[in-house]
Amino acid sequence: MQPLRFGSGFTRLAAWAAAAWLSAGAALAAAYPDKPIRLVVPFAPGGGTDLIARTLAAGMSKELGQNVIVDNKPGAGTIIGTDAVAKSPADGYTLVIATFAHAVNPSLQPRLPYDTDKAFAPVALIGKGPNVLVVRPDSPYRSVRDVIAAAKASPGKLTYASQGNGTSAHLAGEMFTNLAKVEMTHVPYRGAGPALTDLLGGQVDMIFGTAAAVSTFIDSGKLRPLAVTTAARSPSLKDVPALADTVPGYVVESWYGLYVPAGTPADVIARLNAATRKAAQTDDFRKKVESEGLVISAGPPAELDAYVRAEEARWRKVVKENNVKPD
Repeated sequence: MQPLRFGSGFTRLAAWAAAAWLSAGAALAAAYPDKPIRLVVPFAPGGGTDLIARTLAAGMSKELGQNVIVDNKPGAGTIIGTDAVAKSPADGYTLVIATFAHAVNPSLQPRLPYDTDKAFAPVALIGKGPNVLVVRPDSPYRSVRDVIAAAKASPGKLTYASQGNGTSAHLAGEMFTNLAKVEMTHVPYRGAGPALTDLLGGQVDMIFGTAAAVSTFIDSGKLRPLAVTTAARSPSLKDVPALADTVPGYVVESWYGLYVPAGTPADVIARLNAATRKAAQTDDFRKKVESEGLVISAGPPAELDAYVRAEEARWRKVVKENNVKPD
């Protein structure tokens, strides 16, 4: 049998087809985004994460030329909203704003409906900041020592709220009770908004809230700060001592980052990263978040990946050693 021979006409046709395919692919990538993008916030409206997401979404919308719509999906310590994103198409049209809980849930929740390390692709680490231990202005507790003394006098009587199991406010309280060797009762909510409402209303005694969630209440005098959870004082709360000054070794840090479902094309992630970085560097975003203690990062996707993997390992050790359980 004679081998098949193709003439120059066929070669030109094949080359044209390949060029057309590459051109179509490039056009498709260049067209992204051609419809609104959904940014899932796994908390109820009104908290610090919601504020950051909405401020960032406004800036990203301008950069991308499409509306970035915030979709609040609270519940189960961020698992409900995060799972919705894990099961979304990997096309760049669904993101989640992840927080502290994203790194802690794998060790705190034994049966997650998704594999945290495999279900998501990083987009950008937006920033990091402290939590703040706050009470009402009429609270008898004026220092961390006051809280410790009261908790030791009446074990389990003091209550602290959080925006959900596994969140920074929850684990900040767990670490406090462990290191200070006291007992307090954790009261989880479906977001910082409802938790702060009950704190202001007197239903709970305190919250180790994110700076983004509590700063406006501190500024207005509706809440009194007792300590920040970072190792040293926060530049935005210079007069507030670090909790570690009273409880040695105490450090908890909040953070915010964007993820998309795993398998999202690299060029789409790059486009989202560029839009995030520009939005996070705008004067509007800086004014709203830096005054609340957030230190903006907005680097490449690898920065978020490395940071969260380190946080996941750190908190897995803390959860195991202290036998921390979800309420």
